[in-house]
Amino acid sequence: MTCPDDDAPLAARITRLPRPLDPDLGAEAAARLPGLTGDLATLIEGAAGCSPYLHGLISREAEWLGAALEAPDAALDQVMTDLRETSGEDLARALRRAKRRVALMTALGDIAGAWPLETVTGRLTDLAGLACDAAIRAELATLDRRGKLPAPVREDGAGTWGLCVLAMGKMGAHELNYSSDIDLICLFDDTLYDDADVHDARQVLVRVTRNMSSLLSERTAEGYVFRTDLRLRPDPSVTPVCLSMAAAESYYESFGRTWERAAMIKARPAAGDVEAGARFLEDIRPFIWRRHLDFAAIEDAHAIRQRIRDAKRLHGKVEVPGHDMKLGRGGIREIEFFTQTRQLIAGGRDPELRMRGTVPALLALAEKGWIPGDVATRLRDHYRAFREIEHRIQMVNDAQTHKMPTSEEGIARVAGLMGLEPREMLKGIARRLDEVAELTEDFFAPDTPAKPAPEAQHEFDKEVLARWPTYPALRSDRAVQIFGRLRPQLLERLSRAVRPDEALLAFDRFLAGLPAGVQLFSLFQSNTELIDLLIDVIGTAPALGDYLSRNAGVLDAVIGGAFFAPWPGAEALAAEIAGHIADEDDYELKLDAARRWKKEWHFRVGVHHLRGLIDAETAGQHYADLADAVIRAVGPAVVAEFARKHGAPPGRGAAILGMGSVGARHMNAASDLDLIVIYDSGDVDSSDGRRPLATRTYYARLTQALITAMTAPMAQGRLYEIDMRLRPSGKQGPVATSWPAYRNYQQTEAWLWEHLALTRARGIVGPEALLADIESFRSEIIARPRALPDIVREVSEMRARLAAAKAPAGWLDLRNGAGRLQDLELLAQAGHLLAGQPTRGARLGLAEARDAGWLSPGEAATLTEVYELFWALHTATRLIGMGPAESGAPGQGAADFLCRSGGVADMEALQALLEARYDESAAIIKAALLRGGTENGSDN
Repeated sequence: MTCPDDDAPLAARITRLPRPLDPDLGAEAAARLPGLTGDLATLIEGAAGCSPYLHGLISREAEWLGAALEAPDAALDQVMTDLRETSGEDLARALRRAKRRVALMTALGDIAGAWPLETVTGRLTDLAGLACDAAIRAELATLDRRGKLPAPVREDGAGTWGLCVLAMGKMGAHELNYSSDIDLICLFDDTLYDDADVHDARQVLVRVTRNMSSLLSERTAEGYVFRTDLRLRPDPSVTPVCLSMAAAESYYESFGRTWERAAMIKARPAAGDVEAGARFLEDIRPFIWRRHLDFAAIEDAHAIRQRIRDAKRLHGKVEVPGHDMKLGRGGIREIEFFTQTRQLIAGGRDPELRMRGTVPALLALAEKGWIPGDVATRLRDHYRAFREIEHRIQMVNDAQTHKMPTSEEGIARVAGLMGLEPREMLKGIARRLDEVAELTEDFFAPDTPAKPAPEAQHEFDKEVLARWPTYPALRSDRAVQIFGRLRPQLLERLSRAVRPDEALLAFDRFLAGLPAGVQLFSLFQSNTELIDLLIDVIGTAPALGDYLSRNAGVLDAVIGGAFFAPWPGAEALAAEIAGHIADEDDYELKLDAARRWKKEWHFRVGVHHLRGLIDAETAGQHYADLADAVIRAVGPAVVAEFARKHGAPPGRGAAILGMGSVGARHMNAASDLDLIVIYDSGDVDSSDGRRPLATRTYYARLTQALITAMTAPMAQGRLYEIDMRLRPSGKQGPVATSWPAYRNYQQTEAWLWEHLALTRARGIVGPEALLADIESFRSEIIARPRALPDIVREVSEMRARLAAAKAPAGWLDLRNGAGRLQDLELLAQAGHLLAGQPTRGARLGLAEARDAGWLSPGEAATLTEVYELFWALHTATRLIGMGPAESGAPGQGAADFLCRSGGVADMEALQALLEARYDESAAIIKAALLRGGTENGSDN
């Protein structure tokens, strides 16, 4: 419901009028406003004729109301202005007068349909916040005049001695009820005081808090302002009504429960030192918003719902008369629990779901795919309707109740304020309650027992099953309880595997390696399709299963909304990881964020490859996109952290070059990163930071910091292994090379094999001008005219050294040996040099060798085909964790994946195919080297 014109008189905005239960009483109230006619007179008569409370307000504030009705928004703004300017002994009376006027005008605007729900609740909430602020400032001013306040040791910018009022519940969400109490948590910033003064400060601010509560709650001849409830603070039975932020933070970190996390979703600094309150909420963000999807919150929320129903005796069939519209089945709290629980599940991963209001949160959850759009729309409409009904219930007598009346008269009063016939109103409420119950009940847990899963159609090894309770994941009673419900579904799905006993052992290995179970078991319970994915992964790729048991949080990504969406591309990935890093303030947390992000996307590529959604070639490009994104995000973060101590990079800065597989954008699941760091300091001798370093030392230590950031095995794992042996002079050279030294080395000292390596070099991150210079230089080096015999001689010698250093480990060693991947890549790199082209990739290199006349078209086609086969199988073995020497029988899932990757029926056929292809490829390469004029080609 929206207003057609917020500046128009109330009479022009009325869309609905009440039906008075007592017309005489209504007429008497309307008579107090001289000259009132038309819709406004009907509105006043109807409101007063249905509500004794509104009749009293109209009678008492008739003079103000008569003038205010022409411009109600302006009138209420003036009420707030007057209140801000009131202090001293007049404050108590001014607060109550402001409450009467805001309550009266919001009631009329609400009843008339002239103001939407958000305007009504917003006006009430704004008054509550101002009332709290005025009350505590008045108390503090009094104590300050008496010299009773301890002196802060740093500037008290808010002038409130560090005292902050956190609005909770509906006040925090700007959704305050018409006749609600206000839930508050009062904290003070203890860092404002010397340690010796903190105790005294707390005593004084406890007194301020109590006096504020009394000032707002006490009923006088003028009425009251707001009933205050301070029981949502940490451990209210033993803590004072105002406690330090440090103590509160310690409590939430150590003892905070799910319901307190849910309550904190709506927490908002509303009065006093709001900046200190905002800092506190930021400090406890990790408590509220967990890093992983928190499906265990569903069970906690369901348990809370059940306790409320038990305590309030709200079980059984819904009858609208007497029904609790807030706590009862299908009521307001059901919608709030549904919404907040979904927020708790996903809000740790998605900051856009961290909102206080119920309606906007529902719409955000729908937009992000966590609930269907039509469900969000229907729950939103029901929620807003219930809040309006709740307001009408409370308007009758200004009672803080949420229950529908049971008497005919009481129902008639509420219906009159709704502008409806009683029967029509009851029917509409019943329909809405039933629909809310239907939409939300199954999300938590049905009241009736769930349909049992089909029994497993296989007799599993009882010894394996018997050892499960001894595993760490099942050490808590809660984990055992959830797993007990999950176990039948697991066994039934395992029994459907091609080899059930093998699948059981794979799951057993996974379960044994799992350090904790509650969160993961809750995830499976709420998303049973993940069980099939898990069984598929652990049955096909045992290494990936072992990884999953240690990093089960990556399964969050599967249901995070876009797991099976199209690949976003390198630029989008780089922007996403940069956003995650930017969200963290601490350097180590930035690196942890990068590690979590990389793990999830890495897992996604592996699953897509396992399930045939992408081929090996595409997987290789995706892994390279991830590496690029990580380097482009982590590199600048390392530089920024290093510069904080030692100053900005001297000169133009440093560039990171990818070599090998990352340079060629052709990676697999186990690839490390071959990197080179090149810096250009120009004429600058040292940095200019707090601890300046000589240029060479600066870049050497900066590079070492980068290596540490990428390779450190932290709690979130490591990002990548780094190999820098392809830098000039290899292990003997400095880890970072200056731009002039690099140019000189490549021009005068580098071996031809080092120029072969340059054919795969690629700038990833660094100053754009420096990257452009490096790429231009690389192109010049590759474009140098070279005679085929010289190239072939170097390639032959390189092949000989490689063969002597590492023989093939077995028939499944796709990389090492004559005619295999390393041999093919050397030949392709030689093709790049022969053509003088700065292109990258084995396929292009083989094509360039063909175009130069070195390879025949048939040879090039065969080698390209062989390369694609070897790459597909090499990528598959890396993904499933199968080493080159492990040529024995793998598990059925792994064997099927390998055979599918090789296009054969079984492992015997795969071995025969590979051995034939090795010989074929080796023969073509040998013939090509002989044609190239090498003297020792016959020996290779």
